[in-house]
Amino acid sequence: MTALRVTRRTALAALAAGVVAPALAQASAQARVPSRGFALPDWLAATPREPAPALLDRLRALGFETIRLPVDPTFVSPATLGRIAAVLATVTAHGFNAILDLHPGGDIDSDQIQLCWRLLAPVVAATDPDRVYAELLNEPPLAPRAWDNLRESLVEIVRTATTNHTVIWGPARVQGIWELDATGPLADANSIVAAHYYTPMLFTHQGETWDPNPLARMHNLPFPLSPDMPEITALAATLDAADRRYLEAELKTAWTAARIAGDLATLAAWAKAHGTPALLGEFGVLDFAVDPQSRARWVRVVREAAEANGIGWTYWEADQGFGFVADRAAAGGIDAGMVEALLA
Repeated sequence: MTALRVTRRTALAALAAGVVAPALAQASAQARVPSRGFALPDWLAATPREPAPALLDRLRALGFETIRLPVDPTFVSPATLGRIAAVLATVTAHGFNAILDLHPGGDIDSDQIQLCWRLLAPVVAATDPDRVYAELLNEPPLAPRAWDNLRESLVEIVRTATTNHTVIWGPARVQGIWELDATGPLADANSIVAAHYYTPMLFTHQGETWDPNPLARMHNLPFPLSPDMPEITALAATLDAADRRYLEAELKTAWTAARIAGDLATLAAWAKAHGTPALLGEFGVLDFAVDPQSRARWVRVVREAAEANGIGWTYWEADQGFGFVADRAAAGGIDAGMVEALLA
């Protein structure tokens, strides 16, 4: 996504005591796939939002293992490389894996993206290859063939600096699982394919505020979700004709745990067929207009489906609209229900 994934009593006890949850069991071929992660947007930014060290320690103690670090290409320059290196060092010093994610906030220029990796690759090369990953480009806004060509160039650039670090890539344009067949596998044995999952958007993005579309008027939709639910009838009564048509079109069939499991199995099958480990690089639910139980239920279903298929995961994101932390500048305010859904 472009910047603007036990019982409840057990989860609460873990928050209080810092219990570490068991690590994700992975096949040997996927031993280096990062998992149990979350994104921290805006740490690598002109006006950085730095997390409290105590918060990082607490999240690591709870069982999180990976931090994805989005960085906009406009931030990358010779003058900022020291800061980027310092943040990577901070993340690993707190016991996390780090994913350095080149994450444009708008249109891209292929030459600029290549220049970014010429600058970033030596920074990555100076880190522990078992702890730091290079994510080539978030949600590549290109036609598949154009992305294939740019992707190959980016890998060549990274490999001039390091052959040991794992690179992460995803299909154009939004890294949907359905887009994988239009993008061939990467001819690099030390690589991971990453998909994003926000399906159904009707549920995960209800109440969104940044685009003028019907999702802004959707609210109180539960999960699981089916057309005959009373919540659908109640919502439809508040909508105009255009928004009702949107609701009906998006909800022709039910959304259940089994349907989501099928989608993640499709990702796993593609990865197996191409000999490429897989990562669910983003998934999440906005907290603007959804009940907390449904939100946590969807997150658990997606996370468990990923793990059941040997897929690593990083949740989008820690403390903004999709997040589970009230304030990254403090160690408190962690949503126990979301932690339970992600880790228990």
